[in-house]
Amino acid sequence: MVENNFILREPLLDPKQKVIGFQFSWQQLNSASDTNIEELDYLLGFVAGHLNNDQGFLLGDSLLFLEAVPELLHAESLKHFSPRNTVLILHKKYFAEESTLEAVKQLRSAGFGICLRGAEVTTLERSFFAHVSHIEVKLNAANFASQAKVYGSLKQSSVKMIARDVSSWQDFDACSALGLDSFVGKLHLTPRASVVVPKTLNPSQTIILQLMEMVRKNADIQQLELVVKRDATLAYKLLRYINSAGFGLRTEIQSLKHAVQMLGYSPLYRWLTVLLATASTSGYSPVLLETAIVRGRFAELLGQMKMTKAEAENLFVAGMFSLLDRLLGLPMQDILSTIQLPDVVTEALMSRDGAFGSYLALAEACELNSMLVRSLSESLKISAEDVNAAHLSALVWAKSVAVAA
Repeated sequence: MVENNFILREPLLDPKQKVIGFQFSWQQLNSASDTNIEELDYLLGFVAGHLNNDQGFLLGDSLLFLEAVPELLHAESLKHFSPRNTVLILHKKYFAEESTLEAVKQLRSAGFGICLRGAEVTTLERSFFAHVSHIEVKLNAANFASQAKVYGSLKQSSVKMIARDVSSWQDFDACSALGLDSFVGKLHLTPRASVVVPKTLNPSQTIILQLMEMVRKNADIQQLELVVKRDATLAYKLLRYINSAGFGLRTEIQSLKHAVQMLGYSPLYRWLTVLLATASTSGYSPVLLETAIVRGRFAELLGQMKMTKAEAENLFVAGMFSLLDRLLGLPMQDILSTIQLPDVVTEALMSRDGAFGSYLALAEACELNSMLVRSLSESLKISAEDVNAAHLSALVWAKSVAVAA
């Protein structure tokens, strides 16, 4: 069942570095036994239940790539997924089975995508193209010219190419030049800047940090408004975030004063943290910001199971700040010297220790396909089901925030 498997994710990028979806894989609680089809079917149903409601699919136009085996192609849980948003990853070896091929045809006719894994594109029979929507490929720098020719011919078909294990922005640019459609790798943790990053905070970041310190000290709202007025776009961006679906407010917030009256200071602090991340001029990749927002919300939701509301809100700040050095292009120590954070947050950021360290580490592990996921969840006494629920909820929440960015 779902309590035996953890959901891990990797973001899927398009050539413009936009996050267009996620690839989900499954990590077993008990690595000694194989995950059976009943467990996977249940797990997929769990995923579908958290990513859909009466209004439909909660991740907008995002694609979900799900690892599959032939038996899963008939799973009842697939009926709860949006076909146009769902792509099943299937290894080439399974296409030799007639029953699998028939199931693939039925799913394709229903609108599902099928991604072919484990195929050598240069020798792949064209007959496969009628059954798949995507093909996984790997960049080979030593054979770039040959790949360019093959991939160029593939562009004439309707099949989209996905580059796997893209580990650097240099490889990303090479894949883009080849005409590949999307990319999976660890780029969500790598700054995009190819220029020398600034050694100091820019004016907007300085103002935001000043506001965060004032909010922490519960400064008078009139004083806050005076500082905000020094940056014409700051108040506008702040109100866009606060009024995003992430807060779920029924009344639109009209001003900073209105925000404090309705929400208090703590939620305002979290949105200033998001604003700080977006105020960079160092050329960070958009996926890095989205990862920071997901990580912050994920850590907060994990904390809500064991902590007070205020402590969980500080976990959100810890999650956001954990990527702030890459977002701002500054050493973490330099950033922390500019603002007074609770010791427990600083300890988690610097060493992943203390009361917050394991929560932050667990949120990170789920985006890194780390084998530490199980041990971290056990140390926190949080079940796989609760970890998965928090993970999926964080993705939905971040998507609503991204709309306001």
